[in-house]
Amino acid sequence: MALDIFLYGNVLSAEMARAATTSDAFNAVAEPRRRDILVFLADRERPVSEIVAALEVEQPSVSKHLRVLRQVGLVRMRREGRRKLYQTNAAAIRPLHEWAGEFERFWRHTLRRVKERAEAKEAEADGNEDDATS
Repeated sequence: MALDIFLYGNVLSAEMARAATTSDAFNAVAEPRRRDILVFLADRERPVSEIVAALEVEQPSVSKHLRVLRQVGLVRMRREGRRKLYQTNAAAIRPLHEWAGEFERFWRHTLRRVKERAEAKEAEADGNEDDATS
């Protein structure tokens, strides 16, 4: 059985089908370079040449990533003469943001509990020190 090992240590068997990167926004942003492009395009429209220069990625690779991001609706393209200008489609990113927000709430709650336990242990330790010095 052949294994396919990804950058982050995820392992899939050869028999397991993978979803196409263009099937939805979640699959599209699984690629780190595409996330970099989305962040770079978030504040304003930019031509491919600026993306290539800023991210130091070959133009064919950037074009491929932009095609995927456009197919799932995460990036918009507008023509200005012969140039194509790209920008992140914030409305399409909303489902990703909302989904990630669930984990943010989980971690906020978990970290609050860890902080409370640490403070309780510190207070307990301070109380024991006071008893020892009395």
